[in-house]
Amino acid sequence: MAKIRITETVLRDGQQSQIATRMTTEQMLPVLEELDNAGYHALEVWGGATFDSCLRFLNEDPWERLRTIRTAVKKTKLQMLLRGQNILGYRNYSDDVVRLFVQKSIENGIDIIRIFDALNDPRNLQTAVSATKEFGGHAQVAISYTTSPVHTIDYFVELAKEYAHIGADSICIKDMAGVLTPNTGYELVKAIKAAIDLPLEVHTHATSGISEMTYLKVAEAGADIIDTAVSSFAGGTSQPATESLILALEDLGFETNIDLKEVEKVASHLNKVRDHFRQEGLLNPKVKDVEPKTLIYQVPGGMLSNLLSQLSEQGLADKYEEVLAEVPRVRADLGYPPLVTPLSQMVGTQALMNVISGERFKVVPNEIKDYVRGLYGRPPAPLAPGIKEKIIGDEKVITVRPADLIPDQLPDLRQEIAQYARSEEDVLSYASFPKQARDFLGRREDPFYDVPLQNISVTIDIE
Repeated sequence: MAKIRITETVLRDGQQSQIATRMTTEQMLPVLEELDNAGYHALEVWGGATFDSCLRFLNEDPWERLRTIRTAVKKTKLQMLLRGQNILGYRNYSDDVVRLFVQKSIENGIDIIRIFDALNDPRNLQTAVSATKEFGGHAQVAISYTTSPVHTIDYFVELAKEYAHIGADSICIKDMAGVLTPNTGYELVKAIKAAIDLPLEVHTHATSGISEMTYLKVAEAGADIIDTAVSSFAGGTSQPATESLILALEDLGFETNIDLKEVEKVASHLNKVRDHFRQEGLLNPKVKDVEPKTLIYQVPGGMLSNLLSQLSEQGLADKYEEVLAEVPRVRADLGYPPLVTPLSQMVGTQALMNVISGERFKVVPNEIKDYVRGLYGRPPAPLAPGIKEKIIGDEKVITVRPADLIPDQLPDLRQEIAQYARSEEDVLSYASFPKQARDFLGRREDPFYDVPLQNISVTIDIE
């Protein structure tokens, strides 16, 4: 019997995709034992936007969340998502920060670190991969899947070989936009499995409406693991539903090792959590929608809704189709970067500015200028002729690994947050999100941290 394992995403990508990562640790606690008993390959519980959300919105320590989950989950591997040299943010960090973040993530309970780079530049992954292996973790290196004239099956196979060469323990095809079609998925899995002897995981989103078909074909092609989400937070911009996939795959003769009775207990609780967020207005019905335009424009569903929101705010909703048509043109001009954070936001903003200004690349954000300078890494293909000159003139483009230009940052970070940091984990929180972490740690250490001086007496009286 063919075997396929399941990584459960509901506590990270599932809830991130549908309720903007607002699920609290307290809301997770009642189902941790059932998730641990369900037979999953791994539980994705950390990384991505969970860290930022804990500090910014939930007044939680993300490190404490991880330790709490680790205490409750005794049998199943815990997994996180790491943006390579960007860690959990949108800019490159120095190697000493990346190494310490990886070390502390593993020490606090993470087993598998899924590491990706928005440009698929192996140089931006090397430090995180080597640190993960050094500190005893499993380094899963993810291919940011996208489509373009240069992103062929051969391109991705060569990329998988490069990732194996830098030390990947497993490979993930990370289809963040839900644009991996069933036949291409089948051929890609077959080709990668033939080229390298490493476990292969496939991650997709249900945005475009084809994810279940894609999972069936990659399972038939020999994928070892697929990512699903408990039905409460499945479908639409999230992953396909765990329960439905298990029933279908087992009916087709696959062994999944999942105990659906345990998953049903999880869904029973998380349905109540979902309904709470719906009542609070934090579950936008649109996140459950199918968006076939994702396949037409090769643009992630979240990017589609974000562009429409930006245009509507400026009274330019009638420009939506024009901006959508401009996105692939901008992407081609910039060497076909994958539309994943932060490149999706950058390309979308540039397309928006091109349309609003009436002239292409007349207005260029600083992030796009830095991209053209090479500060984000190496584009998948050369920029279109004349684009570099139009954006940065005769400036030189760097050819070294971007992080080579960044001196060690930890000494300054430790000094800057010394007043409030109790641990290296606190320093890393500050490194990741300085303002949010300073406010969180300040409130923790000083009850009057964010109380204006003129209001202190009033606050004391009330308490």
